[in-house]
Amino acid sequence: MAVSAASVKELRERTGLGMMECKKALQEVGGDVDKAIEELRKNSGLKAAKKAGRTAAEGIVVVKTEGGYGMIVEVNSETDFAAKNEDFVAFSNNVADAAFAAKNTEVAGLLNEDREAIVQKIGENISPRRAVEAEGEIVAGYVHSNNRLAALVALKGGNEDVARDIAMHVTAVNPRVLTPEDMPAEEVQKEEDIIKAQPDMEGKPAEIVEKMMGGRIKKFLKENSLLEQPFVKNPEQTVGQLAKEAGAEVVAFVRLEVGEGIEKDETDFAAEVAAQLKG
Repeated sequence: MAVSAASVKELRERTGLGMMECKKALQEVGGDVDKAIEELRKNSGLKAAKKAGRTAAEGIVVVKTEGGYGMIVEVNSETDFAAKNEDFVAFSNNVADAAFAAKNTEVAGLLNEDREAIVQKIGENISPRRAVEAEGEIVAGYVHSNNRLAALVALKGGNEDVARDIAMHVTAVNPRVLTPEDMPAEEVQKEEDIIKAQPDMEGKPAEIVEKMMGGRIKKFLKENSLLEQPFVKNPEQTVGQLAKEAGAEVVAFVRLEVGEGIEKDETDFAAEVAAQLKG
C-alpha cells in the first residue's frame, strides 16, 4: 500500500533509520507509525524510539495554582503567530480563570461569546481544547518558556520550590508513571513481547531469555517512572531521593503539551507558490 511522505518522515525522525526501511515498515503495517516502530524493534533490534507524538496544532497552555489545587488549560489557534497575539493570550487566561474557579476541566465552549469576538478580530479559529488538574497538600506548576508545555506536581509535605523543581523535571523528561508499580500491565506485556522478539534473544534457552528480559524490563520501568528517574538538575540523585530529602512525598503529576494527538496537514509553501504562479 502507499504510505504518506509525512508518515515516513515521522518514522525516520523517531527511529533514525533510513527512508526505504521506514517506508517498507509502514507498508507492512498499513501506515501505522506506532505499529511500525514495534515491528522494527522486534525485527531489527531497534532499542527505542523517540516518544514525541505528532503535535501539529498551535496555541498555548496556562497554569493556575492555589493552595493544594492546580490546573493546566490548553487553548488552540491555527498558527503560532496568532498564539502570540495579546488578545488571544488574554482570552486564554480568562478561560483558565473560569475553569480554575469552577474546578471544571471541561473547557470546550467556555466564554464562547468572547471566543467569537476574538475569532472575528484575529481571523483564525480559536478553541479551548482541554484541561488537566492535580490536587494535594502542596501543588506547584512549571511552564516551559515557549508556553507550549507545562506540568503540575502535587506533594504531601515538602514545599512549593521542590514541587516546582519536580514539575520542571516532568516537562523535560516526560515520565509515563509515578512508580514502576503504576505501569499498566498491558504496557509491560507489550514491552516483554518486543524484547523476546529481538535478534539477540534468538536461539537462547528459555531461562536465559527470561533472565535477560527481567533485566531489560526493570530498566524500562526505571526509565519511565518519575520517582526512579535521575533528577534533571542533579543526575546524581533520583527524583524520589530529592523529594525524600525535602520531607515530601510525590502523590501525583500531570503534563500537557500543546497539540498532542492532533494532526495537521503540512503545507509545502514553495510548491503552493509555484502552482499559483503557474496558474
